[in-house]
Amino acid sequence: MFEIGFKFLKFCIVGSLGLSIDFGATYLLKEKIKINKYVSNSIGFILATFSNYLFNKYWTFKDTDPDALMQFTKFVSVSFVGLGFSNMIIYLLINKKGVKFLLDYNEVMKWLYTINLHLMKCSRISLNKFSTPIY
Repeated sequence: MFEIGFKFLKFCIVGSLGLSIDFGATYLLKEKIKINKYVSNSIGFILATFSNYLFNKYWTFKDTDPDALMQFTKFVSVSFVGLGFSNMIIYLLINKKGVKFLLDYNEVMKWLYTINLHLMKCSRISLNKFSTPIY
C-alpha cells in the first residue's frame, strides 16, 4: 500500500513539473518571443508531454520495457488528443467568451485545468493503461 501511495506522490510531482513546463514555455514563447498563441500552447504542451513521459517512465514507475519507442509512440498519440482539446478550449474561450489569452491567462488555465482534470486525465490514463504498460 505504501508503494502505491509513493508512486502516486511521484506521479503528482511529475504532473506538477509538467504543468510548470507547459505554462512556463507557453508564457515565454507567447509573451517574450511573440510566437502565435496556438503554436506557443502546442510547444509548451509537447515539452510537458515529453518530460512527463520520461520522468514517469524512469523515475515514477522505473519501467525497463525494451520497446520504449513503441511505448512512447502510443503515449504521444494519446497525448495529442489532449493537445487538440487544449487548443480547442483556448479557441472557444478567446473567440466565444472574449477571454484575452495571457491577460486573462489565469482564466484560460482555470478552464483548461478543470476540463483537463475531469475529462482528459481519466481518458488519458484509461487509454494509456491499455496501450502503454507503464501506467
